[in-house]
Order: sequence, then C-alpha cells, then structure tokens
Amino acid sequence: MDKILEGLVSSSHPLPLKRVIVRKVVESAEHWLDEAQCEAMFDLTTRLILEGQDPFQRQVGHQVLEAYARYHRPEFESFFNKTFVLGLLQQGYHSLDRKDVAIVDYIHNGLKLIMSCPSVLDLFSLLQVEVLRMVCERPEPQLCARLSELLTDFVQCIPKGKLSVTFCQQLVRTIGHFQCVSTQEKELREYVSQVTKVSNLLQNIWKAEPSTLLPSLQEVFASISSTDASSEPSVALASLVQHIPLQMITVLIRSLTTDPNVKDASMTHALCRMIDWLSWPLAQHVDTWVIALLKGLAAVQKFTILIDVTLLKIELVFNRLWFPLVRPGALAVLSHMLLSFQHSPEAFHLIVPHVVNLVHSFKSDGLPSSTAFLVQLTELIHCMMYHYSGFPDLYEPILEAIKDFPKPSEEKIKLILNQSAWTSQSNSLASCLSRLSGKSETGKTGLINLGNTCYMNSVIQALFMATDFRRQVLSLNLNGCNSLMKKLQHLFAFLAHTQREAYAPRIFFEASRPPWFTPRSQQDCSEYLRFLLDRLHEEEKILKVQSSHKSSANPGCSETSLQEVVNKAAALTETHCTGDGEKTLIEKMFGGKLRTHICCLNCRSTSQKVEAFTDLSLAFCPSSSVENLSFQDPASSPSIQDDGLTQASGPGPSEEPGACNLSAVAIACDSAVSEGMVDSPDEFCPEDTPVPSDLSKMLVNKDVPQKPGGETTPSVTDLLSYFLAPEILTGDNQYYCENCASLQNAEKTMQITEEPEYLILTLLRFSYDQKYHVRRKILDNVSLPLVLELPVKRTPFSSLSESWSLDADFTDISENLAKKLKPSGTEEACSPKLVPYLLSSVVVHSGVSSESGHYYSYARNVTGTESSCQMCPQPETLAFSSSRNHLLGRDSPTTVIEQDLENKDMSKEWFLFNDSRVTFTSFQSVQKITSRFPKDTAYVLLYKRQNSTNGLTGNNSTTGLWVNGDPPLQKELMDAITKDNKLYLQEQELNARARALQAASASCSFRPNGFDDNDPPGSCGPTGGGGGGGFNTVGRLVF
Repeated sequence: MDKILEGLVSSSHPLPLKRVIVRKVVESAEHWLDEAQCEAMFDLTTRLILEGQDPFQRQVGHQVLEAYARYHRPEFESFFNKTFVLGLLQQGYHSLDRKDVAIVDYIHNGLKLIMSCPSVLDLFSLLQVEVLRMVCERPEPQLCARLSELLTDFVQCIPKGKLSVTFCQQLVRTIGHFQCVSTQEKELREYVSQVTKVSNLLQNIWKAEPSTLLPSLQEVFASISSTDASSEPSVALASLVQHIPLQMITVLIRSLTTDPNVKDASMTHALCRMIDWLSWPLAQHVDTWVIALLKGLAAVQKFTILIDVTLLKIELVFNRLWFPLVRPGALAVLSHMLLSFQHSPEAFHLIVPHVVNLVHSFKSDGLPSSTAFLVQLTELIHCMMYHYSGFPDLYEPILEAIKDFPKPSEEKIKLILNQSAWTSQSNSLASCLSRLSGKSETGKTGLINLGNTCYMNSVIQALFMATDFRRQVLSLNLNGCNSLMKKLQHLFAFLAHTQREAYAPRIFFEASRPPWFTPRSQQDCSEYLRFLLDRLHEEEKILKVQSSHKSSANPGCSETSLQEVVNKAAALTETHCTGDGEKTLIEKMFGGKLRTHICCLNCRSTSQKVEAFTDLSLAFCPSSSVENLSFQDPASSPSIQDDGLTQASGPGPSEEPGACNLSAVAIACDSAVSEGMVDSPDEFCPEDTPVPSDLSKMLVNKDVPQKPGGETTPSVTDLLSYFLAPEILTGDNQYYCENCASLQNAEKTMQITEEPEYLILTLLRFSYDQKYHVRRKILDNVSLPLVLELPVKRTPFSSLSESWSLDADFTDISENLAKKLKPSGTEEACSPKLVPYLLSSVVVHSGVSSESGHYYSYARNVTGTESSCQMCPQPETLAFSSSRNHLLGRDSPTTVIEQDLENKDMSKEWFLFNDSRVTFTSFQSVQKITSRFPKDTAYVLLYKRQNSTNGLTGNNSTTGLWVNGDPPLQKELMDAITKDNKLYLQEQELNARARALQAASASCSFRPNGFDDNDPPGSCGPTGGGGGGGFNTVGRLVF
C-alpha cells in the first residue's frame, strides 16, 4: 500500500483523481497490516509531511498518518519512540534542519496520536530536557511560537522544579532576541501573533508555578537594563507586561529603586527601553508600569535619571500619539513626564514645534475618538503654557490651534501641577527616609529665615500675593539693571517658579535692609515695609531722570548707594513734579492722597493740604483696656510743633532710644504739612458751628462702641472711622492761626481724596511708656472685615501743593489719645463715596511685647476683577459713620457682602506663610487667630480695591501673552531659575543617596509637618515657623 501511495502522489494524474485514490487508501487503514507494512507506511507519511514538495503531498501525509496511527496504535507507538523523536530534535530529518518548524509541528501531531499510550510519559521526560535546550539556542519567533503551542497543549513537557525557573528565564531572554525586519503589515501581524503565543505560554507557567514569576521579571529587568550596546533587547518584551499582576507594582518598584546594586546607567537604560515598549501594539498596562517607575525614582530622589530619560524620550512618546493602538498609553506617559518635569521648560519645548500639526491632523478627521483625545491633550498643553508663560512667540500658534477646545480653570491647572511635580511625589517607597523637601501641596514657596528675618519674610510674602503688584514687577524690563526693583523681580520670579520648598532671599535682604537695622536682631515689619516702598519709589524716580538726561552717563543702571538715592530723590522732589502719567509703580499700586483741613474755631479761617501716602497707621479708640496701659501718662504726649499739628511718631516694636527710625521722617512730613498750609481768609467754618466751652467733657463723652460687658471689640472699620473723625486741637496742641496771629483752638479733619490700588493699614499696637521706659503691646482683638469700604471724597485741589510722604502718619498713635470728636456741623452735605476693598493679606505679630515675638502672614490671591466682589454696593450717599453699626448689632451693606463671601470662601483659598513653611488655611482661621492665641495679633493689613482696572499695562491674558495671568519672564530670569532648579534636584538626589546609606542604622523618627491646636502658628517652638535661622538668642526672641 505504501508503494501505491508513493507512486500516486508523484504521478501526473489530475488532482481530483488523486484525491479519490487517497480517500481509498485512508479507508484501507481499517484493514489488518503486519508490523513491517505499518512501519513502511509511517516512514512514507513522515517523509511526505516533512519533505513534501507541495502542499498536496504534505496534506496527504497528515491524512494517511493519522488514519493508520489510529487503527494501528501499537505499531505507531513503536515507531514514534524516544530515539526517533530525539533524532528529529537534535539532528533533523534527512535534508531538513533540526530547527525547522515542520519538525516541531510533526512532533506536536505525534504526541496527539499517542496521548493514550504509556510510552508518551517517556516522551514527556525527553521533551522537558529538549525544550529547555532549544530555548537556550534562542530560536526564531516562528519556531518559538510553534514550540509554545506544543507546550501549551502538553504542559507535561514543560520543565519542572528548578528547571522551570531556568526555562522561564531563558524564554524571557529568547523573547529579548526577537526581531522583525519586515515592514509589511502582513508580516508584522504574523510577528505580533507569534510573540503573543510565547508570552501567553509564560503567563500560563506563572499562574501554574508562581515561584517562577519574580525570577522571570528579574530577567526582564536584566535584559532591558543591559548597558551592552551590541545587544539591544527586543520591544517584544512589552508583551509580558500585560501578564504581570498590577498588585505587584509596589513591591517590584520598591525592589528596583532601592536596590543599591542597580546602577544609574542600568536604570536609565531600563526606563528608556520601557518607554520604547509603548510602540508595542495590544500590550496593556505598559503606561502604568512606566509611570509607576517614574514615580518610584522621584520618590527616592533619583532626579538625574528622570531628567536624562525625559529629555531623551519625550519626543518619541509624543510621536506615538499618531498611532491609535498605542495612543492612550502614550498620552498618559506624556502627561506624567511633562507635568512632573517642572524645573525647566526644556522638555515641553522639545514637543512644542510638533503640537500644531498634530492638532490640525486630528481636527480634520472629525472622529469622536480624535476629539476626545484632543480635549485631553489641550488640557495638558494649557497646564504647561501656564507653568512656563514666558514664551509667547512659541505659544501663540498653539493657542490659535486649540482655541475651539475648552480651557481648564486656573484652580484645576494649579491642582494638576501641584500634584504632579517630582518633589510632590509621596515617599512611600522609602518610609525610613526623611520627607521630601519639595514644595508643599499648596504650590507656594516659603522663605528661609536668615536669622531674625521673619519681619522681612512676612512682608515679602504679602507683597508677592498682591497679584497685580507682582505682575507689574515681573513685567518690568530691567535687563542690565542692578537696582533694588531688579532684585525684587528676581525674588518674585523664584517664589513663583522654583522647585524648592523654601528660598533663601540673601541678596534681597542685604540690598533692602535699612541701614539702621541691626543684622540678626528683631525689627518692625511695618517700618521695613515703609522703607522698602519708599526706596523703590525714590529709586525709580532717579532712574527716570537718568534715562531722560543721559547725555554723558552710561545708559545702563548701576548699583546706587542709599545715601545717593536719598539725596537725588530730595533734589528731584524740589525740581520735578510728578504727573499722573509719570507716577512710579509704587505710587500707582500703593499711593493715595489725604487732605488735611484745619478750621480755626476763633476766626473760622481754614487751611488745607493734600499729601500722598502709602499706608495709614490706625490708632486704637480710647477704652478701658487702653487706659490701663501707661501710655496716657502726660510725659508720653506728643510734642508741639509751631503749626499745632500732632506729630505722628508711631515707631514699631524694634525702635530703640537713639536709633535712626522712620518716626523722624514722619515728623518731617507733618512739618511739611504745616509749612504748606495755606491760610484761606475767604474760607470760613459755618457760623453755626458751636465752639466748645469744656473740651475735656467733650472728650470724655466721645462715642465709643461698647460690648454689653463694657469691653470694646473694635473692628478695622472702627479704627478707620476714628482715624478720619474730626479732632479738636487744644491745650498743648493748639493751632497757630496766621489770620489771628496767635495760637487758637482749631478743628482738624482728614479726608481721603484719592484711593490707592492696595490699601496698607498698620494697627498701632506698640506704645512707648516714658515712665517705665518700655514698649508695651496692645493685645486687644480687632475684627478684620473681609470687605472694607473706604470713604473717598474726590474733590479737585489742583492749586494745592503736593509732596510724597514715606508714610502718611497723620495718625493718632497710641501715645496720643487724640482729642477727637464726632463729626460736627462742619461736615459737608455731600457724603464721600464708599470704595470697596477686599482683604488680601494680614501680617501677624506673635508676642506679648516688642522685645520678643515672631512675624508670619496670611494671604490669598486677590485681583481687581474678582467675581465674588462684583456685588459690592457703592452707595453715594451713605455716611461712613454708619459702619459703626457693626458693633451695635445692626447690619450694614458690608455685613451682607462679608457673609456671602465667607460662605463662598474656599478652604484652600487662604495660605499661611510662616517663614519656610506654607500651608492651607481659611478666613475663619484668620478671624479667630487672636481669640485662639491671645499673643498673636493682626499688625499690617493689605486690602485690594475691587471692581477696578488699573490700566497699568496693555497686556491681556486673553491675547495669549500672559497665559497664566502673570507676565512672561525675561530670558535671564528663566535661565537662572532653570539652573537653580537643576541644582536643587541634584542636591536632593545626593542627600537621598547619603540618607539611603545610613538608613539601616538611622532612626525613622521625624517631626510631622504641621501644628496642632495647642501650638499657635506664630510659635517659636518646635512646630512653629521660626526655623532656619540657627541663632540662639536670649534677649531678642524674634525669629
């Protein structure tokens, strides 16, 4: 029968005839044959299967072999023995090589035919050894896939015990050697199918024997972390990732990132190759593992690896967005890489040139999946342009391309950025290491205490959070300039963009410290603020003059000494009149005008003067709590000037006897007021104004709001009302009337004629007791209204001379319990306009006296167009005195506004800046700080004028130039920040490595980042905000 079959398949008969005859041969298998005939038939069919010249011959061989093996099983069992199978696997078959896939297919079919025979067990034992040998020879993908099919059907052939681990490891190495040189779709699909079969085999083994999983994954990492350039592992290894249980991510990433034997170069190669796996189609969870490894490296502060890999692979990841099969994973990895790479725009700018083409391409195809993808991509792009807003030339084409897609809110962008930075990654993988010293969850940067510099830190943070002022400072073009404003711009830029948890403002501190301030000793933050604003103002005036008269001088700016600034500013004030169009930035942002009006109570003649101010110092109303202090001693009464005006001396807590301070400047300001007073004989007080006969009675009877228990609870509104209330100048304070040519009793009133953009209010809490020669602090609680209505009476006084005052201390400080009266008949019929202001920041002094304490500040971002305040009423006829109704239990318009704003107050809208620590807080915490911690009292307040457009610049965020509301930084600043951020990441990495070396012996104790209710935020204790100074002082405990 074998001869007939052999002649038939090689004959030239028609194919249908051959098929009929073959069917007869198959049917004859049921008949009895001797052993020799069966063996001859098995030899022939084996030769046809393995060496058939065409598909027909191979098909005939399979059909006949299966039929004769089924009916003559003992004979086939004798034929298909260990020796025969071993010869096939080790030597091949005649001209057929042993690595030919046909041999594996033949053995696979043979095992199926003798599955029920006892001899199959011997074959299983043989194949367990042979398949391991074959895998070690690194078979091609096709042969490996056929072998995987065999082992999947006959798991008994898979090596057992220790050989099973070895087999899996060798199979992983084999996959790592797979390559597909073809670019045809058919071949690529076949290649992917082959790799999938091999990876499925590994998955089955891992499930059956879990002990093989970890060694297999170690082999995967060994392959992809190899630094041997001659052997690049195959991307086909990506097919294994989808079979790794996601529950093992934490264990595996911890093992990889904390293993001291894994070198940085190996980790870099491994991460790069894992990112290459994003190209593998149908592989699931590759993006999950890549992101997990990126986070793990950030958690152990291996930033060098992250920087190198990101810059090397970011463009490749972006290019994968073009391919639908791998697009979701590529977008996830791209988002994480960009959002975490926040120390420099370098990575983002590598993909910027490719964004527009990608967006246009996906917009044109109109597919729903493309639209959904673009929504996610544009959100990512907006986040990055917000973070690096200094490149309008690069971003304008992108903004135009994505203008039709929704833009995320600023709050959402900030949240995404804060959660994604490397320095915000949780260090859960190294629990015994110290907490990462990156930015806190607030996204804000603290200021390191340089040794009792909390007075500066609190002021700088308040100014930085004054959004409009910060934007104007950052927008200034100060290249080549070494002015104080340039240093402030540098400081603001670092506060906005540094990756550090806290920044050390050493350069700015040395440049801005008043010369009479002793280094590393306590100082008054209000005094520092006044000096800083005046210095910036005078410096800008000088620079303007220099730029307009640069005939022979160098056009660039140079470092100017303080004395030169003061001298030139004084000369400039005498010769140069600053118009509205020539105002300095300080005047535009903080400058207001105050009119002082004095009416002689004898002849009714009046004198008036308009002065500029940058802050208002508010004294406390007379009350029992104030009278208990000794600053009502006659010795503490202010001295008398020849003009009869009260001197405003209000020094801060740091003023010492004989020390140079701003009170002298304030006195000079008052003197200037008196010298500039213009007697107006034609102007008289109304004739029906009563002349008091008993001034002391009038003072005693002055209306002061009282609590039911007799204790006063003033609000800022009350202090402001007291500040603006009429005052009777009598006794030692009598006014010299030129019309009467003698000292006379007079009434002094003050009115604000021009409101500032930012209103600075200083609460005069410190009083000098001349009897005991000590400074005392008024610890009274003061209610801080969220909305403050400032009475402004805009009346033209163009004929009056004006001068710039460092601080308009026309105040009735705590040493001078001013002889003020309620508004008398001199009040004009026209009530002032109430201009609404919203609380922006509060500087708090913590301490019981001026000799010790600490400064910190509460602040939030407030702009002039905040929607929540657009409902603020501006009554034109409402008398300002009605604001006192707060303390009398009556609701004023401001009360309703405050209640509404408090309801809308977000829990994360306010920030607490305590030197290097920045935390979220709430307005309720600001209001209750003194009631919770009696020594912590509000000292300096910043209010932002609402519903205003200052028109300082023509920049508009909608144009795309100011993407995040802040102006683009100068290249010099951006380069400095990028350089420092890289340095910081390197420092963090070095510190992490040093800690890792000591982790085995070091204790795992660390102090939590926060404070409890028993320790105030202004405390100088271990959970307070003092840290960083490193100075142990006894007599001066301001940190």
